[in-house]
Amino acid sequence: MFEFFRSKIYVAITLVLVTLLIGVLGYRVIAGYEWVDALYMTVITVTTVGFGEVNPLTPEAKIFTVILILCSVVIVGYAISVITEYIISRNAYDTIKHKKVQKQIDKLSNHIIVCGYGRNGKQAVEKLRAYNKSFVIIDKEEDVVQRYEDANTLFVNGNANEDEILLNAGVERASTLISALPDDADNLFVVLSARQLNQKLKIISRAEYETSQKKLKLAGADNVIMPNRIGGDHMASLVVVPDLIEFLDNLSVVGEEDSINVEEIGFEKFCPDGKEVSIKDIDLRYKTGCTIIGYKSPEGKYTVNPSADFILKKDSKLVVIGRPEQIINLHRIFGI
Repeated sequence: MFEFFRSKIYVAITLVLVTLLIGVLGYRVIAGYEWVDALYMTVITVTTVGFGEVNPLTPEAKIFTVILILCSVVIVGYAISVITEYIISRNAYDTIKHKKVQKQIDKLSNHIIVCGYGRNGKQAVEKLRAYNKSFVIIDKEEDVVQRYEDANTLFVNGNANEDEILLNAGVERASTLISALPDDADNLFVVLSARQLNQKLKIISRAEYETSQKKLKLAGADNVIMPNRIGGDHMASLVVVPDLIEFLDNLSVVGEEDSINVEEIGFEKFCPDGKEVSIKDIDLRYKTGCTIIGYKSPEGKYTVNPSADFILKKDSKLVVIGRPEQIINLHRIFGI
């Protein structure tokens, strides 16, 4: 729609420029004015400001002026109407689009809010999209929102420090908030605001400096991630235990055919009736080929490589590993 309006604007501007050019040439040839005087006469004629002529006009020049005034009134009026229509339509379209997006956000619950769509924010969104998680992105840069917003990516344009913006993103209904802003002070304000608005919200924040880590924790962040430290540790680990790190790097969410997948599965998927059973009872290895490598208790404690007699408690989670086809089989059998 806006391409159509832009084409009309280009036509209107072209007509105005052509009118000015014809006016300058006409006064130069017909009235014998100098170039500057011809331009001056053209401008005051087209804009109808009513200033006096540079020199008395000949009958031919007067006729030319009448024609120029009539044409310029029509052309300038057309240009103004096109530009006005474009501005009004643009504002109306933005308003309708904003309301439509807000309605979609209002329907979400247990979704993830990502504050900041920079490098870390984009990486987080890619991972969430791979897991088919519902998410909303908050970014204060309007050009970023316009560039990346689509039917599958919901944006809230504004400062994530403001309560109103967080509420528009559905922070009261969200399960998790990721604050990936580049400035630690901004992340601190986001964490404080989000924790105040939703006490049960899981908050993960980015931190640039070690001194900010403790402050973010005190403000209410459940996890604080320092990308620079992780990057340094990862590079050093590639020197110390390169094969192990490369193997871990190959663990992926969706993966290629020769990659390894890791999944986190809730208790309710294995035990829909709510009855507590042992790992041996669900017989995961035989049914799917996947291997259980970790267990998270309802209290948040982790057990690595739990035994076959390990009892699965309600609200616990299992971490399983397997090839892509085994993970697909796992999803099919347990309805994940």
